Amino acid sequence: MRPQLDQTKFHPIRHDRLVQEQVHDTYKSKHKPVEPMRCPQCGAVFDAGRWHWGTAPAGAHEALCPACHRSNDDYPAGYMELSGAFFIAHRDEILSLVRNHEERAKLEHPLQRILKIEDQADGVLVTTTDIHLARKIAEALHDAFKGELEFHYNEEESLLQVKWSR
Repeated sequence: MRPQLDQTKFHPIRHDRLVQEQVHDTYKSKHKPVEPMRCPQCGAVFDAGRWHWGTAPAGAHEALCPACHRSNDDYPAGYMELSGAFFIAHRDEILSLVRNHEERAKLEHPLQRILKIEDQADGVLVTTTDIHLARKIAEALHDAFKGELEFHYNEEESLLQVKWSR
């Protein structure tokens, strides 16, 4: 004899609705990390629901923070292409602004870091661990030096590509 199923727990299948696939980002934890936690690579501490700089309490768990994880995998979240005649003429000044902006952001947000600054044929590629840092640096460059600014966001992979030129 088959057991009776409670029909109120089931809903009919609808074919007129597009099901959105769940976005999978290996660098974003689905669950809240165990608190307190310390990153053995950079020393950032996860406590009270956020990552910050400080001293980890005795007995804190150890695990890589998302920024160090991205850095070790060489998998940036933000890509900023800086190019143009103005950039070439003022390269040191512009890169100084980029580094200073990262330092200020990193004081409050340990997961916002620059991974690399690489020379390219027509400019420089700056990669970051966070899409927000790439956006903030690009907006600071645009505010300070004007120029052309383009943002391309890939929602499926949580990536931001920025192009600034002048």
